[in-house]
Amino acid sequence: MKANVGGLDKKIRIAAGIIIIAAGAYFQSWWGAIGIIPIATGLINWCPAYLPLGISTCKTSDTE
Repeated sequence: MKANVGGLDKKIRIAAGIIIIAAGAYFQSWWGAIGIIPIATGLINWCPAYLPLGISTCKTSDTE
């Protein structure tokens, strides 16, 4: 897997995941479990939804 989630994107995903989980806990809803997805994609630096769209928020180097 080639990383396609960059630094700022990673921070936003992790923060959004925490907020979703907290909202689920506050409202006592299982929908908060969806927060695991943005946290996981942020931690592994790879998002499967970016593949078909050809998106990458990682900085690329010219030496590759």
